Amino acid sequence: MSSDVPRGRPFEEGKSGNPKGRPLGAKNRTTLAAQALLEGEAEALSRKAVELALAGDLTALRLCLDRVVPLCRERTISFEMAEISSINGAPYAVASIITAVAAGEITLSEATQLGKLVELYVSTYEASRRESRADLQMTRQDEDRREEKDRRRRLGGF
Repeated sequence: MSSDVPRGRPFEEGKSGNPKGRPLGAKNRTTLAAQALLEGEAEALSRKAVELALAGDLTALRLCLDRVVPLCRERTISFEMAEISSINGAPYAVASIITAVAAGEITLSEATQLGKLVELYVSTYEASRRESRADLQMTRQDEDRREEKDRRRRLGGF
């Protein structure tokens, strides 16, 4: 064995031998082999899975139903929430969310998400008001400068 051959890690720590990494969309060799084997057989396999499901095979039935009716991650909720037409409506909206949880109309996690929406509305409203106040203050300062300049001009430059 030669002493010139590096042992252990051939690259510096923190530097990869392939800095760009695996290309996007590159497929694993196993995936490519499986696709080659199944190519042209998807229809026949699907038909067989349906036949097995109809014959009572619970695994095939679950497989077919998962494809036909995918799991619903979120549900649409329907309840009466107070309208938030101004910042004053936010407490009423929160109260209606709490009432809906207490009545069992929505879950606590759904209420939490709705609460975050109300919070987002309030913070957006407050940011908008701060910006409006800053704009108004800048306008007033500009007007004050112009008035001061005009006053100095009328007094002869003093």
